[in-house]
Amino acid sequence: MSENRTELSQLGEFGLIDRIKSKFQNQNSTTIKGIGDDAAILAASEKELLVSTDLLLEGIHFNLSYMPLQHLGYKAVAVNVSDIAAMNGTAEQIVLGLAISNRFSLEAIDAFFEGVQAACKNYNVDLVGGDTSSSAAGLVISIAVLGRVEKENVVQRSGAKANDIICVTGDLGAAYMGLQVLEREKEVFLSNPDMQPDLEKYEYLVGRQLKPEARMDIIHELRDKNCLPTSMIDISDGLASELFHLGKNSNLGVKIFEDKVPVDHDTFETAIEFKLDPITCALHGGEDYELLFTINPVDYDKIKNHPDIHFIGHMHNDPSQHVLVTKQQTVVPLQAQGWNHFGH
Repeated sequence: MSENRTELSQLGEFGLIDRIKSKFQNQNSTTIKGIGDDAAILAASEKELLVSTDLLLEGIHFNLSYMPLQHLGYKAVAVNVSDIAAMNGTAEQIVLGLAISNRFSLEAIDAFFEGVQAACKNYNVDLVGGDTSSSAAGLVISIAVLGRVEKENVVQRSGAKANDIICVTGDLGAAYMGLQVLEREKEVFLSNPDMQPDLEKYEYLVGRQLKPEARMDIIHELRDKNCLPTSMIDISDGLASELFHLGKNSNLGVKIFEDKVPVDHDTFETAIEFKLDPITCALHGGEDYELLFTINPVDYDKIKNHPDIHFIGHMHNDPSQHVLVTKQQTVVPLQAQGWNHFGH
């Protein structure tokens, strides 16, 4: 660690805002005026405006003992972009509020904004305003994101029909297993500070926890293939919980097949090492930020060969029946929250 530490008080709030402003250039034509006035000015357009917000609290949503500040800045943006993706929209602007305690130096806040900047660049999003304040208890991050989508292309949780195919992107459970690895290494370090964390073997899982990506690539590809999902949600709380949301909002039941749920080899192996059931991690882990969506069966041929979209089941007419068909072909009820059956 370098000894150079600049106290935030040396810069003051306006100095900090000017510093942040100098790092960001606007990229969207809908951004008329960004940081620097009482409010940002955004163009109102023919499209529907999508708005989502997230509050991230140190000690509840993130732990700075293993979460680098750059990654935290990146993740804060990515998870909000993911909410807009889940509506089939494109994120265009963010507003960021920060409450900072005096244990954070200017260099630390610079590192956080490096991550914010990288994510804004990656997702083509403009930072158009926000607020900073001092905090009595750790770091608090509040982000609002604005996105746009054509009226006819908005996808909600409520549009699924019986027999629609349930699709999921990527693989599931990796972020949760990454968290287990980080928590274990933190405990090892606390009991013996000379132990270096052994994370190389778990690089994929740890990356999925610390630096998740919003699946805007899938949104663009579905558009290119003229495939409009009937319902959609992003997987922040675990597959089972999100399936319940789709079922409840569409007033339908859900049937998925265990052998169709995508679990990465590293996730599988690490779950076994931690004496956890891999499918339980995939169903209840959360923080994967993959997309869960339904399609009309007539659209299946358009995306059936996509290497990163998996077809895991279908919607059916009985809203009281959310079931999983196990590898042994047993039909078991899906639990919305699975922590009770880890049985520690």
